Amino acid sequence: MREPETAVQENSMLKTQVQLLRLRRATPVLAVWLRDLIISLAISAFIIIFLYQPVKVEGTSMMPSLDDQERIFVNKFVYRLESIQRGDIVVFRYPRDASKSYIKRVVGLAGDHIRIDDGLVYVNGNPLEEGYVPSEFGDRRSYPEIVVPAHSYFVLGDHRSMSNDSRDFGPVNRNYIYGKAVFGYWPVDKLGRLR
Repeated sequence: MREPETAVQENSMLKTQVQLLRLRRATPVLAVWLRDLIISLAISAFIIIFLYQPVKVEGTSMMPSLDDQERIFVNKFVYRLESIQRGDIVVFRYPRDASKSYIKRVVGLAGDHIRIDDGLVYVNGNPLEEGYVPSEFGDRRSYPEIVVPAHSYFVLGDHRSMSNDSRDFGPVNRNYIYGKAVFGYWPVDKLGRLR
């Protein structure tokens, strides 16, 4: 028969061994979780830095397409694969203060002749069809004809009477444009691809 003291010691050792086994089993699980977390953070950082950036729209110059405080994703990689097109909603550094970002719609490409008569935009002598500018968001401003310089774009806000755009600061050089607004995610009723 064992002495009670020895049985207690053996029981204590058994409990310690069980705890060590549990710890050994938990350690790989924690390591896997930590590894997955680090990989997820690295992938997220890559996506945000190089591909898609979440942006909050500030101001009303792009209404009704984009509302003030709306949240969107900007594709920062797309213009490495394709050229900027008329109708694209682009995000760019403001030419007069590069610390600020603006969001506008491209209406004129390099080499285009742009003229605005009484609020109607003409591109190369033809009126531009702008279904994204409802009549209540238009204005009656005119702008003399210009030729958009090489590597530049003529941009306008959809809310013409409330927009500071190429009519004020001129065409935007390609180097200032850093992304295309592609997807709205907040508020939920505006969820979807931007047009």
